[in-house]
Amino acid sequence: MADIQLSSRATRVEDYLNDKLQTTADLEGLDILLENVQTQQELLKQQLLEAEQHLADATKASEIHSSALLQQARQFKKQQADVDRRLLIVTRSETSDDAIEKFDADIRALQQLDIATGYVELLAQVEDLSAEARRNFKSSPQAALQPYLRLQKLAIALKEAQPAAEDAAPHLVDHVEKTAQHLWKQMKDTFAADFEKVLTRMKWPGKDVSLAGSLEHEWTDGVERLLDLQEPELNIQGDHVKPHEEPLVLLPLEVMVRPLDLRFQYHFHGDRPTNKLDKPEYFFSHIMGLLNSYDEFFATYLQPILRKRFKASNLSMTSIFIDSTSALITALLPMLRRKVFGVIPQIGKQPQLLSHFIHELMSFDTSLRDDWNYDGGNGVEGWKGLTWEVLVKQDWFGRWLEVEKTFALSRYRNIIEPPESFEIDYESVEPSATKPTNAAIRVNDLLETITDRYRPLPSFSQKLRFLIDIQIAIFDLFHVRLASFLDEYLMDTSSIMHTIQGVSSSGVKQKLPTEGLLGLERLVRVYGSAEYLEKKMRDWSDDVFFLELWEELQDRARAHAPQGQKKKTVGGNMTVEHVADKTSAAVGNEEGGGALFDETAGAYRRLRVRTEGVITDTLVQQIRSSLNAYRQINPWSALSSPSAGEEMNLSISAEFDAPIGLLSSFLSFLANALAQAPLRRIARQVVLAMQSFLWDKILVFYKFSVTGAKQFRRDVQGLWEVVDRFIGVGQGEMGMRKLAEGLVLLELNGGDGGQGLKLRDVEKRLFKDNESGREVLEEMGLEVLSESDARTVVQKRIDYAG
Repeated sequence: MADIQLSSRATRVEDYLNDKLQTTADLEGLDILLENVQTQQELLKQQLLEAEQHLADATKASEIHSSALLQQARQFKKQQADVDRRLLIVTRSETSDDAIEKFDADIRALQQLDIATGYVELLAQVEDLSAEARRNFKSSPQAALQPYLRLQKLAIALKEAQPAAEDAAPHLVDHVEKTAQHLWKQMKDTFAADFEKVLTRMKWPGKDVSLAGSLEHEWTDGVERLLDLQEPELNIQGDHVKPHEEPLVLLPLEVMVRPLDLRFQYHFHGDRPTNKLDKPEYFFSHIMGLLNSYDEFFATYLQPILRKRFKASNLSMTSIFIDSTSALITALLPMLRRKVFGVIPQIGKQPQLLSHFIHELMSFDTSLRDDWNYDGGNGVEGWKGLTWEVLVKQDWFGRWLEVEKTFALSRYRNIIEPPESFEIDYESVEPSATKPTNAAIRVNDLLETITDRYRPLPSFSQKLRFLIDIQIAIFDLFHVRLASFLDEYLMDTSSIMHTIQGVSSSGVKQKLPTEGLLGLERLVRVYGSAEYLEKKMRDWSDDVFFLELWEELQDRARAHAPQGQKKKTVGGNMTVEHVADKTSAAVGNEEGGGALFDETAGAYRRLRVRTEGVITDTLVQQIRSSLNAYRQINPWSALSSPSAGEEMNLSISAEFDAPIGLLSSFLSFLANALAQAPLRRIARQVVLAMQSFLWDKILVFYKFSVTGAKQFRRDVQGLWEVVDRFIGVGQGEMGMRKLAEGLVLLELNGGDGGQGLKLRDVEKRLFKDNESGREVLEEMGLEVLSESDARTVVQKRIDYAG
């Protein structure tokens, strides 16, 4: 082992020297190196000496501490033996364990005695405070308040300490609370009786109320005394009344509204003519009348007292305590609440009365909020209202929703069932707008009325239920009705249906007209109704009410979106998935966008687009059919040339009068029934279809002379004139640019004389090559015709050289 240590040390020395002496120049610093090594050796020796000294000191201290611990242990054993000996003597026990058990029992008994003593002292204090208050509240009410307030604070402190004490003294807390409450009632009754005497002398609540002389001072003292008595209770409620609890009524106002309550009961709780179940507006108006009558009095005399008392307290921002008007409303609400809760069960099974009652109740709540700025003491969330108490706390919302839905569906059926309901209404919208049917307008009015019915509701889930269960449901029903009209029309026009009806018995329903203006009107009714309600839904989506409803829906839906919880509810029992299916696929989308009526408006838009396509196809089909006679004539190759005067007075071919007349009647009707945009879209498609027919069946089918070409142009110009009359100047020719340019080529002079390009020149350049053909077409200002189409047109001239 020693050899190994020496070898290891030699190795480290060798490594050290190799590190320090790597070159010949390093030998010059050998003295400095040796000096550093010696210095380090001296330092290490010094550190070793200090470490040995510390070790010796620690060893000595450890020995002293061990000796002291041993001495303490011996002393403890001696004291333990002395304690055990004394316990045996005191408890007269034979063993120390028995002595300890008996001693603990004595200690517990002493503790219980101490607690009982504390209870007795506390009860004595409670009784003393109660007795002191009773002695004084008749002779000196102000002096009686002090012991009562101390007793009230004691009751509050005991109740707050109960959780920490694990409910150790429930009977004591209950006794103190009941004593304080009993004393409070006695004092309240006494103070209220004194205050009522003052009110009698000032002739409250008569029209000639007077606070002359000392009455104002006495009235103010009575108010102050009652507020002092109520102060602990007010402080408990604090500066924020919870939405689900009824706000406190200030005691002075509670006393002052008693005669008003008696008057209310006289009129609305007996057999008086004013107490009618179908006239809830009577007692709502009565409450509003009381507010209007007495608000000025309280603003004049009570408001200064409230401001002085509460402006520096935590109640300074609670309106029902600091504002006399809000305090008066709070005092009047209990009598109205009793009436409302008494009426509701009586009318619950009478739908009309229930609907009317809830409507009047919501109007009353809205009036208090908007006209009187009443927030129920909750400045953050506001007052939920008596309507909320009835619909939510009393659980009448489901029944009311059922009633409103039944009424809405009944009115909807009354709208759509009369035969005249689907007549087009030309008067209710702007002349330039698409005309809806009477039914569409009345359905929209019905849905707007429904919105007004539930707009005042404070509950988001209730608003959403109304929207989905009633409004969107009626939109869907009307959409199905319109779609069925379109499907019936398509079935009536199908060849299969024609066959079925041709062989069916007389029991088959008679087919409605599908051709001419009557058939077109059937389609326009569907189109106008769909467009009208689609636009109304878009407008509703920008309404503040529906915007706020949408934003709250999005906030609730996005709360579930990160977890993909589409089954989570966003209002009542409605899931995110269900609401998105009824309103918008954008529900819960983090990217924003979307609106409440996206799905429904989209369905109406698809129906509108589909109907527009059917209208276009119908017009094209009927006009094509009317062109069959025109297709059969062939005056186009006549060689006789009309004179200049005859050319100016060319008349439209007799066979072309029917198509032009039909197009004119169609466009005339559509111009009155449709807005300009859909009219232009439909007309453009019809004109393109006619161009295709005239090109394929006339222009490139027959041979033309110059005379025939001019007659063909005259016929086409007659068509353009009709289009221009209803769509706009130049729209006919613009819609048939290919045919118009073909007519330019078709009418080219074939001879050598005259001005401009001749048919022969154009023919040569067209057939030379595509580049030459494009150049000559551009030279003639023909932009739509292709080279191949131009060659086809030229070939249709009877004088085509080939």
